[in-house]
Amino acid sequence: MLHIRKDDQVMVIAGKDKGKTGKVLKVMHDKNKAIVEHINVIKKAQRRTQENQQGGFVEIEMPIHISNIMLIDKKTNKPTRFGAKILDNGQKVRISKRSGDVI
Repeated sequence: MLHIRKDDQVMVIAGKDKGKTGKVLKVMHDKNKAIVEHINVIKKAQRRTQENQQGGFVEIEMPIHISNIMLIDKKTNKPTRFGAKILDNGQKVRISKRSGDVI
């Protein structure tokens, strides 16, 4: 079962953005990294092109390792670990360890 999925709310637990929260935009499973909205932002020099007439510096989000982010419990709005549970209809879901609700 996947730990982090796209559109999950997560909190950074290590690194320069520790304590910040954001939404997962993309998960790269082969590299164990995720791109989180407004987290690990860098400034990159952009050359002038036909599409980008202005050029200059742009801010982009860089990937962060999955071990440095933690799911946020919707009920308590705090970071939580998760467990897996199989429902009566056979569906496998993620359960918050903090509140016991489905994530």
